[in-house]
Formats: sequence, C-alpha cells, structure tokens
Amino acid sequence: MKLHSNRITTMSDEKIVELYWKRDEQAIKETDIKYKKFLLSIAYNIVHDMSDSEECLNDTYIGAWKSIPPSKPVVLQAFLSTIMRRTAINCFNAKKRQKRIASEFTVSLSEIEDFISCEDDMEAEMEKKELAKTISNYVRSLPDRQMYIFVSRFYFAESISAIGKELSCSTSTVKREINVIKNGLKKHLESEGYVL
Repeated sequence: MKLHSNRITTMSDEKIVELYWKRDEQAIKETDIKYKKFLLSIAYNIVHDMSDSEECLNDTYIGAWKSIPPSKPVVLQAFLSTIMRRTAINCFNAKKRQKRIASEFTVSLSEIEDFISCEDDMEAEMEKKELAKTISNYVRSLPDRQMYIFVSRFYFAESISAIGKELSCSTSTVKREINVIKNGLKKHLESEGYVL
C-alpha cells in the first residue's frame, strides 16, 4: 500500500495472488487493505452481526491462504466473495440452529422461496446442481442492470435500499425490477421443465 496525495493506492490483484503463491503473509495484509470493507458487507448482510462478520472475515483469509495455491484466481474479488459467502452462510446456519436473529439473507431468500425449494437430502443434490445451472444461465441472460440487482439481492444479500442507493433510484423502483426478474425467472424455470 502506498500513499499518494493523501490517497491510498492498493496493490493489484495479480501481485496479491503472487504473494499468496510465494507464501508471503503480506498477501493477507494487502487483501485486508483492499477488500475488508467489501467482504465485511457480504458477511454482515448474511449474519447480521458485526462480531460474527469479523470472525467470517478471518475465516475467509484463512480459506484464501489455504486455497492459493493450488488455485490461481483470475478475479480475486470474486474468489474471496465466494469464500466469504460460503463462510457466512455456514455461520448463519449455525446461528439459525441456535434460534438467533435472522438477517437480510433470510429476507432475500424468502422473496424467491415460493418456487425454489431447499431440500437437504442426498437425492436432491443433483437436482440442486441442475437448478443452480439453470438459474445461472437465466441471470447471465439478463441486462446488466437486472443482473446487478439479482446478484446484489440474492447472492450478496444487499438490502433493497442499498441497491437503490447504488443505482440512484427509489426502493420502489428496485422492488418493481426484482418482481420483473422473479417473474422472468419463474417463467424460465417452467420452460426448463421445473414444476412450480
């Protein structure tokens, strides 16, 4: 990290990944400087607790340290967000078992639970993978703005107001677009043979 005119410049992702490959602990420090706020926001949206979010952040850094190498992520931010999301969901599930407070994650999931079930048996595992692939294909077909809204709401569990702020529009506009996206997803799933 360097200071230029009171502005912090961060290391490039490629150089951070190189540090991981060299097993240089500076990699974690640089990751923290560049991505801490982003990763904490993902965790907080899911677990809704800052202490748990910070624990998830540490677990994410450990996960990155253990994964790089052998992995060599092309997009470090996406790689880290995947680890963080998985870690935070595991934390959320542990909290849920203890009947602790829900989060934006449960709210966002409840918006699409009418036509996406979450069975936990082994038999449903293959169906889940196929469903995930079908949803992923649908999301990739969306215009950039709708793709951003879908990913922000249902992957990163962002609040509707935060999405509206980022897009400089009202929450009612975001809600309308979410409904359009959900209806489109429902039609897409039905066209792929899913009974809803």
